[in-house]
Amino acid sequence: MNSNQTASVDIQNGSDDPFTPRVYFSVAVTLLGLLIFVVGAKPDWFGWDRSPVVGFVQIAVFLIGLALICMGGYIGLLTLWWGRERTITGDIGTRLVGTGYVIAVFAGLADIFGMGSQSFPNIPYFGPWQATGVLAGQAIIVIGFLLFIPYRPRKTPRKTDS
Repeated sequence: MNSNQTASVDIQNGSDDPFTPRVYFSVAVTLLGLLIFVVGAKPDWFGWDRSPVVGFVQIAVFLIGLALICMGGYIGLLTLWWGRERTITGDIGTRLVGTGYVIAVFAGLADIFGMGSQSFPNIPYFGPWQATGVLAGQAIIVIGFLLFIPYRPRKTPRKTDS
């Protein structure tokens, strides 16, 4: 073969199915996010709890875990929309996921932003109001994911006259 000739090579990517790698990636990211979220929320389950209160690092870790859970869920559900146009309900769902995460971040870090019960010189405190705000943000994320699921219309069987 000289320099003017080119060899044709068939390169297989392994699968023609575009769903498989995205689904595996989304599940892996979601599970990693869940692990990081649990480490931040309940470090005593792993024997890593060094403080009687929930501090800034612990809040930041579980918010990073929540971000990974949201990202993995978004990638996985976006895969289900492959080849179809998203509906307005699906778009509202994606926006609710983002909005819920922002609410969870601002509620969790309220003391850091100067809006919580402990002002800046004091140690940040994750109190009941902040926990309620984070839970409200998580509830909005769940609603957003439920709206983002691509529901297919159910085919009703025709009644046949016998």
